[in-house]
Amino acid sequence: MFYPPEIIAIKRDGGTLSENQITQFVKGITDGSITDYQSAALLMAIYINGLNKKETAALTKAMMFSGATMNFNDPTVIDKHSTGGVGDKTSFIIAPLAAACGVKVPMVAGRGLGHTGGTVDKIEAIKGFQTQLTLEDFQDHLIKEGVVLMGQTGDLAPADKKLYALRDVTATISSIPLITASIMSKKLAEGAAGIVMDIKWGNGAFMETKGQAKKLARSIVQTGLSFNRHMMVSITDMNQPLGNAIGNSLELIECFETLKGKGPKDLEELSVHLAGGMIHLAGKSKTHKGGIKKAKAALKDGSGLACLKKLIAHQKGDAKVVDQYDLLPLAKNKKEILAPKSGYLTHIECKNFGLHCVALGGGRVKTSDKIDFGTGLYLHKKRGDKVKKGDVLTTIYFNDNQKEIVSEIESQILQKDIIIKNKNKTSYPSLIEETKISLVAGEMSC
Repeated sequence: MFYPPEIIAIKRDGGTLSENQITQFVKGITDGSITDYQSAALLMAIYINGLNKKETAALTKAMMFSGATMNFNDPTVIDKHSTGGVGDKTSFIIAPLAAACGVKVPMVAGRGLGHTGGTVDKIEAIKGFQTQLTLEDFQDHLIKEGVVLMGQTGDLAPADKKLYALRDVTATISSIPLITASIMSKKLAEGAAGIVMDIKWGNGAFMETKGQAKKLARSIVQTGLSFNRHMMVSITDMNQPLGNAIGNSLELIECFETLKGKGPKDLEELSVHLAGGMIHLAGKSKTHKGGIKKAKAALKDGSGLACLKKLIAHQKGDAKVVDQYDLLPLAKNKKEILAPKSGYLTHIECKNFGLHCVALGGGRVKTSDKIDFGTGLYLHKKRGDKVKKGDVLTTIYFNDNQKEIVSEIESQILQKDIIIKNKNKTSYPSLIEETKISLVAGEMSC
């Protein structure tokens, strides 16, 4: 007989749960027969005592099959996921580059919450773009067009939606096995043959240390391989925003510029790196380096940009926005923040820039908050850059109803969020610090 308190007690006391016990508990969460306080108790027990590899895989599987699943039986269907950060906009570059090289890219994306932006919020800045698709439409779009983007749906891994809401209010978010199961249950339900993971660490990421990021990377790879998925995981730096733009419309414009070969170097570097991994996992190149080469070619010849236009048009958006930026919502006002002295920019408080965007209306604190697509910030200087007194450090984009918050943001940026020193003695981590590719059956052939 299934008795929830017994399962909670086993994990509370540091024991190991069987696959059947985990499956039954997740089933109870999904159908409502298990109460929120029982679920919360198990979450805290897992947070304190952890899960081993088999338990993590069992939790992932149970959450994955708590709703609908898709199976394309196509080795070229490859997905990408980022653990989130400030200015992290790579999906709009990676997906079309990979699609231009023959990869089928299914994107089930989320909305922003807290200091990180959401892919769905950003793309909805494009007038008419439809993110609410049925699973049937999603599959049809992918098969016919090669790339599709939709918002998260209750049909996929509904147990995760319930558990995530509880984790958010019970201080159990940062559990690595719970993060693994949350991410992988949704990705596995999408039916991709392989997954490229961008795991970020730093003061603008959820994993604040490189050690935490590596632990999560190992857990995700192990889980993916246990489900016979090809995996690539990169550990990347989020101690400063990615690219220069922070905010929905501003980030889209930066993506369009990058696909035209005129984007920030760091954004382009990471995008072709991850797209190259997708190309390799799809069997479209023999090596990751070969995949990167193909991604760069798709960037240079414009085929990546053409794929993005096609995606926007197919999902009822106005594809002219890729060339006519005034079709996007843009804030009415700008405020330039000037450098108070000369020197070298040595530190950017990354997370705070994300929170500034939220304060301007470009993000949300709670799910019911309405997004102001046109607001945000633009960084004119990055770590290590030489700065002269009076140089523009940051431009704030805001609307009339946000004037009061702008002076507060300016004060915080100058006093805390950007540090300028006389000499540049600081060493900085590489943007892409480590990449591991794990193939289910060894070497792949094209």
